[in-house]
Amino acid sequence: MSQILDIAPLRSFVAVADTGGFQRAATSLHLSQAAVSQHVRKLESATGRVLVERHGRGSRLTADGERLLAQARRILSLHDETLRGFGRHTAETVVIGSTEHAAAQLLPYLSSQLGTSLPDTRIRFRLDRGTKLREGVAEGRVDLALLLGPADDLRATPVGDLELTWYSAPGWQLPPAPAPIPVVAFDQPCALRSRALETLAENAIPAMVNAEAIQLAGVQAAVGAGLGVALMATLGQTPEGLAPRTDLPAPRPLPLAVWSRQGLSSRTSAPVAEALRQLLARPSSSTLTASYPDVEYAQGA
Repeated sequence: MSQILDIAPLRSFVAVADTGGFQRAATSLHLSQAAVSQHVRKLESATGRVLVERHGRGSRLTADGERLLAQARRILSLHDETLRGFGRHTAETVVIGSTEHAAAQLLPYLSSQLGTSLPDTRIRFRLDRGTKLREGVAEGRVDLALLLGPADDLRATPVGDLELTWYSAPGWQLPPAPAPIPVVAFDQPCALRSRALETLAENAIPAMVNAEAIQLAGVQAAVGAGLGVALMATLGQTPEGLAPRTDLPAPRPLPLAVWSRQGLSSRTSAPVAEALRQLLARPSSSTLTASYPDVEYAQGA
């Protein structure tokens, strides 16, 4: 019996690799989890190898799975390119990754803009730690990533600077000198955490990390509970229950860049970069608010 690598199973397999689990892959493909599992078993039968194994609450590829993944992407790319050559279009899915503190203000606007500039493209957002998103771009699991920090990489396209603001609970008072200022921060590594501590140190203000969180909601909750101050990128929109601080040194903005995976067409990456440039050039009060339902949350910020 001849062995065949069908297109539909290959799409399911790539989705499992990109999302890290069968259920999330099923959701992204609008299939049942049973269908995705069956597709992967069909590929394992065709190759005679185990391709996916359980890892904690999710899944990960085996060494043989990683080998097939690279070929699967090539096969699907050629398949879709061939159909486009005959005027038959398949909906392209683009995975855009972002850290959570950048996503809160950037993704609603970006989702709205890309609906116009890339109408035939299905956008899926993934929220994760910056280090994980860089790995995803390098491995082809993430097409584009919005990352804070220096854009000292050929894959990175600078789009502007994010202004940063100190926040505390309303009425919260700074401790009298020389007591250190308590800071609420994301777990390391985090560009916002580094910029907060650097800003205070540069102004000879003692500080200590008094609370840490892996998600934006945790940081905001800790600040609202009066555990300290936090530095956030909010485009001038004060989070509910918090108050901006003007009695601390103004931090330098953080550069924002769009990182693109190898081989991604500029037809896809250019509209994303341009939309973000336009947003960052606007006054804070004109920030657009919209919904972005197709979002995957990973552990971390």
